[in-house]
Amino acid sequence: MADDKIEIENVNTPGKTERVDRAKYSAMREALLAVLPQAAPGLKVPDAKEALLPHLPEALFPQGKTAGWWLKAVQLDLEAKGTIRRAPGSPVRLYKTGPSKD
Repeated sequence: MADDKIEIENVNTPGKTERVDRAKYSAMREALLAVLPQAAPGLKVPDAKEALLPHLPEALFPQGKTAGWWLKAVQLDLEAKGTIRRAPGSPVRLYKTGPSKD
């Protein structure tokens, strides 16, 4: 089925895309956007992961397995699309900026 994959971008490698599982991407995207604040300074990535885990469907992420990888993939894609941003400084803190361009 052609519909089961989605192309994602990576803010660190402009112009390069990857095809990933649509259901897992969509579930992680929804969970991440549900927990990120609307403005800087945002949430540290480990805090965002902890906050979004309860929002993930157990069928796709049993016991949170692979959630870290999917969080990073979705984070980089949403950064490339301008939907989320990193606040300046360290550690990385994420926040929402607006609607995605997908």
